[in-house]
Amino acid sequence: MKIVILFASLEGQTRKIAHFARDMLREAGHDVALFDAADKTASIDLESADRIVLAGSVHERRHPMALEVFLAAHRHALEARPTLMISVSLSAAFPEGLEEAEDYLVEMMMRTRFTPRHRALVAGAVRIRKYDYFARQVVRHVVMRGRDYDPDEEEHEFTDWAGLKAILKDFMSPRPIGSLAPVAGPASA
Repeated sequence: MKIVILFASLEGQTRKIAHFARDMLREAGHDVALFDAADKTASIDLESADRIVLAGSVHERRHPMALEVFLAAHRHALEARPTLMISVSLSAAFPEGLEEAEDYLVEMMMRTRFTPRHRALVAGAVRIRKYDYFARQVVRHVVMRGRDYDPDEEEHEFTDWAGLKAILKDFMSPRPIGSLAPVAGPASA
């Protein structure tokens, strides 16, 4: 199968997830093309794709603008074939945050008027060293408050790679389910 993967990443975790998906799908024998939504010069052929994987990180309740613009501009072509939207956020790392993570995805669908056939909520990562002072304080004292996380740790990955692999395998199956299960951290695997 010909697979197109389009991603938008701000801190690098969604890029890592997109590369993981590309490598896994290539190993399974698929023809995979990977695109960064921020690359405005990329020529993306959606028409010949059998399946499309979309991945975007969430910051301040929104997916990157480049991804949302692409989804809105190409929604008819995207809706004409099986799509998997991977929404990457810290909220998806914790069971009590899954509802909020789903809200981010619903808000994106409302803004773009694009509804993917399949969705997955995937836990992201914390990269303290990439944040300015104020962002560090928000992550430490608001986002990660009361969580099992060492605030002095500069980087912590919550992505459940085995769970993500299972989601991608299900999406590639002849009859994937309609809405894929959330993928949070190892605690929920």
